[in-house]
Amino acid sequence: MVFRRLMQAMGVGGPSVETVLTNPNCRPGGQLEGRIQVAGGDHQVDIEYVALGLVTRVEVESGDNEYDTTQEFHRQRVTGAFRLERGQQHEIPFRFDVPWETPVTELYGQHLHGMTMGLRTELEVARAVDKGDLDAVAVHPLPAQERLLEALLRLGFRFARADVERGHLYGVRQTLPFYQEIEFYPAPQYGRAINQLEVTFIADPRQTQVVLELDKRGGLFTQGRDAFGRFTVDHATMDRVDWAAQLDDWLRQSLHRRGLFS
Repeated sequence: MVFRRLMQAMGVGGPSVETVLTNPNCRPGGQLEGRIQVAGGDHQVDIEYVALGLVTRVEVESGDNEYDTTQEFHRQRVTGAFRLERGQQHEIPFRFDVPWETPVTELYGQHLHGMTMGLRTELEVARAVDKGDLDAVAVHPLPAQERLLEALLRLGFRFARADVERGHLYGVRQTLPFYQEIEFYPAPQYGRAINQLEVTFIADPRQTQVVLELDKRGGLFTQGRDAFGRFTVDHATMDRVDWAAQLDDWLRQSLHRRGLFS
């Protein structure tokens, strides 16, 4: 999406900003490229800086309450200070680094229900900041993440929704203040034992940490509880593993240990 917005701090006749992404599609660890066009108004102004920030919607738990908020989680300044003359056209090309832990928003060309991701342009003039609108960004999974999601679909799991939750996962190396959960309805062969499966990816340049959470069904005399599994996928050797078989084996063993699967 391209946006044009007058700087409110300058009033009528102030500068306007237009941001254009060359391609809104990216992967974690990749880059977004484009240009920012700043057009001078009817008087000279001094721009303090222009910055870009990647933002997403995050679910926050606070006591007994839950609420959603928009959180910026990566930011880059693309210019320092410069003077913009009356009517001047100033174009700023940029390359914006996408963090490795960035949540995924797309799978096989389909948007993941529940996900929002955008690149926001910020410009400061006379100590007044205009954060502007968001340019929508589509984040596609890394090859390792795609292979694992594909394996779940082959086993019969069906995508339900995805969200981003503020917090840190125990025992996982994590740099961002939140993590994504991709939720699936259970495959028929596990339907009697679990309500849903949640998958979280925490990636870096060499590997992806995978966290699986099973929401187990409760019995007549027992309450349903969650079961966790965690493993690491090496990006260089991921093609040597039958992930559908590996996931099926882990699920069956996990449920069998708890007496939920024969």
